[in-house]
Amino acid sequence: MKLYTSPGACSLADHIALQWTGAPFEAQIVSRADRKQPDFLKLNPAGAVPVLQVGDWVLTQNAAILNYLADKFPAANLAGDGTPEGRAEVNRWLSFVNADMHPAFHPMFGSTAALGEEADGKAKEQAKQKLRGYFERADAQLAGKDWLTGSRSVADPYLFVVTQWAKKVGVDLSGLDHLARFDAHMAADAGVQAAMKAEGLL
Repeated sequence: MKLYTSPGACSLADHIALQWTGAPFEAQIVSRADRKQPDFLKLNPAGAVPVLQVGDWVLTQNAAILNYLADKFPAANLAGDGTPEGRAEVNRWLSFVNADMHPAFHPMFGSTAALGEEADGKAKEQAKQKLRGYFERADAQLAGKDWLTGSRSVADPYLFVVTQWAKKVGVDLSGLDHLARFDAHMAADAGVQAAMKAEGLL
């Protein structure tokens, strides 16, 4: 298996999950410029990470890759408690991070810059307020838990990644003590540290 990842991008979640599986894999670090090259565009015409290559088979889209890893390596216990309800809970929170939280960061990453300075600033502030609400929901879910669904799953590294983004762009996370505890717990994890070190983030 070969994971194409860019430092600190959402692909870090897949990198962490791969570390947790204990399976052998190669992490190929690619820059924004690398992702525009013809060889990479053959793998993913969107020019985005993550990309997971397994032999001749190529899989894109973060949620799809994380679900694949959870199903491919059941011994790693990254898909819930083994019940359909447990699996659905993992997908509920994975979907929450992937479909709600992640897109809400787009204004901070330049998607509204063309609107002009004033409109761009307003879009960023609105995004921060929306993200605060999302992180409050995650914080409430983490009350009394070390992991989003009660046991370690593929939803956890994705939440960890967007939490790092939030700290970087100035989203107000004050008072979210359960989230802070989760963040510290993840940062101390050996698999998380190995992935971050490989991406030059430590």
